[in-house]
Amino acid sequence: MPSLPLPAEIAAVADARAAAVAPVVIVGAGPAGMRLARTLLERDPRREIVIYGDEPSTPYDRVRLSALLMGEIGWAGIAQDLKLPDGHRVVQHYHCAVLGIDRTARTVRDAHGRTQKYSHLVLATGSRPRLPRIPGIKLPGVFTFRDLRDTEQLRARCVRSRRAVVLGGGLLGLETARALQRHGVEVAVVEHSPRLMSSQLDAGGAEALYAEVIRLGIGVFLGHGVKEIVGTDSVQGVRLASGFDLGCDTVVVAAGIVPNVDLALEAGLSVGRSIRVDDTLRTADPHIYAVGECAEHREKIYGFVAPGLEQAAVAASNILGVEAKYQGTVAAAQLKVAGVPVFSVGRVGEEESPTDFQSVVYAPGKSTTYRKLVLRRGRLVGAIAVGPWEETGRAQEAITRGRRLWLWQRLRFRRDGRLWPEQEARNVALWPATAVVCNCAGVTRGALSQALASGCNSMESLTARTGAGRVCGSCRPLLGELVGTVSQTVTQPGRQSLAIGSALALLLAILLIAWGPLPYSETVQGGFKPEVLWSDGVWKQVSGYSLVGLSLLGLLLSARKRISRIKFGEFAWWRVAHVLFGAATLAILVVHSGFSLGNNLNFMLMLSFLKLSLMGALAGAVTAIESRPTRLTRHLRAWTSTTHILLLWPLPALLGYHILSVYYF
Repeated sequence: MPSLPLPAEIAAVADARAAAVAPVVIVGAGPAGMRLARTLLERDPRREIVIYGDEPSTPYDRVRLSALLMGEIGWAGIAQDLKLPDGHRVVQHYHCAVLGIDRTARTVRDAHGRTQKYSHLVLATGSRPRLPRIPGIKLPGVFTFRDLRDTEQLRARCVRSRRAVVLGGGLLGLETARALQRHGVEVAVVEHSPRLMSSQLDAGGAEALYAEVIRLGIGVFLGHGVKEIVGTDSVQGVRLASGFDLGCDTVVVAAGIVPNVDLALEAGLSVGRSIRVDDTLRTADPHIYAVGECAEHREKIYGFVAPGLEQAAVAASNILGVEAKYQGTVAAAQLKVAGVPVFSVGRVGEEESPTDFQSVVYAPGKSTTYRKLVLRRGRLVGAIAVGPWEETGRAQEAITRGRRLWLWQRLRFRRDGRLWPEQEARNVALWPATAVVCNCAGVTRGALSQALASGCNSMESLTARTGAGRVCGSCRPLLGELVGTVSQTVTQPGRQSLAIGSALALLLAILLIAWGPLPYSETVQGGFKPEVLWSDGVWKQVSGYSLVGLSLLGLLLSARKRISRIKFGEFAWWRVAHVLFGAATLAILVVHSGFSLGNNLNFMLMLSFLKLSLMGALAGAVTAIESRPTRLTRHLRAWTSTTHILLLWPLPALLGYHILSVYYF
């Protein structure tokens, strides 16, 4: 006879059942915490969720606080209220910090003394500003710039501030300096590193950014440590380690961040530089997760929004019972720093070994534009851009996938600063499905196309479905382009002419290869003999020089695509003319050769020209029949076009030898 359970065992079973039906508790109402809540609700609208936020306001977009400080937007521009479905079971506690975690009872205790049970607990506590230990750091007039409260205080301060010093030349410091300057405050930035944004830029990129910041009228002191903040009752200046004094009435500290890990430490969770998590984003306690800036994954902490959003999606899947693993994020930043577009992704440091890594740089003349690619064994692993670069989304996808960069792509980048043809770079619908369109939310072109196919026919519905464009808004023009191209086919001007010219060229090239030499006339008496055209010296010169002339004209027509300064005429019609000249060249080649492929080097010349023509005709045919670009048609077009260009290179040498040999012998 089995023994009856003890009261303690009954209580334990009851507690386990209660925990199983308890809500998901999210501590932190920042971007990562709110993304996790949205993801849970999208997949399970009846999921019971309790959210705690220690700030007095409802959730907002921290990325756009600098725009709020500048006065470019108001509260409506940063508000990110959680849109709740009908019949939801979500409770939100704002201005209410969580003070403790009882892992045994699976409860949290908040600032009002309430206890809340949880089935799963997610720590999205973010970070706080790092305050350096220097004398005077607590003086009135010293500010940080991290949250909405800091923003409101700085906006009020700008009314009576005349000179300000920003400590820190990273992203946040430069954004703060630009915002203060917009309010008429004279600003200087002090950075202990020898360059700006040293974590994201190399020396060349930092120099280009430095030139832009100086041009804006912001003072910059690089390689300077701060000895103390001078003042008695308020800030009067900043004394540098070199002994130089900067007079000011306001100091803003933007010297990095410190993850908020106190709650996890008190609960006995494993903490390194931040809260340690595994690939499922679980902490040492399987019922507790951590995401965002407070999470340390594989000994790495991410200081940008996008990795936190990706972590939130992975954690949400695991909470819902769908196994998902976070493999890390290629560190990427696509931002506007003091009004200057800055892009940095992957391996960009100068400490990379030159034997393992190679770089390709585009830095035109006196322009402050700077772009750099970092390659390892021929594959793209990092990129930097200071100034506008429309290929950032595709470049990030190529780095994430470790795509190989071919020689002609590197040459194009050195010359024009572009990796792909201009038409492909500008048309987001032609990007690979895995290319990231919204860097903040990590939304790919494929995910956006799926949303469009499911009925999202406006930018608002696309943003609501995918989250793209919700954070900084820089990708909204691309979203607009995608919405504008939905359900449309890509119509190429002159498609019919291009198809006819390509088919004619393809037919002539095949005939030249397969037909064989035309026979000579059986009699020498009377009338015109066709073989005169390919045997008589005069006629051979006429057709030969015609071949050279038409070939050069066809080559010049291709310059419309290669030289961006040529704007005359529609490119599609230049392409049609190029194909028609190619077909005409093949027709004259029939007259010049009588379908004979020749011998020795003449045979090599004919074979080289025919292969060039075949590839050109195939490239034209693929372009002509392509009504809606797919991955297959894009690859076919790229392969045939690239092969067509490569096959051109032997021709000048072979043709030169052919002409010299004819006149010599």
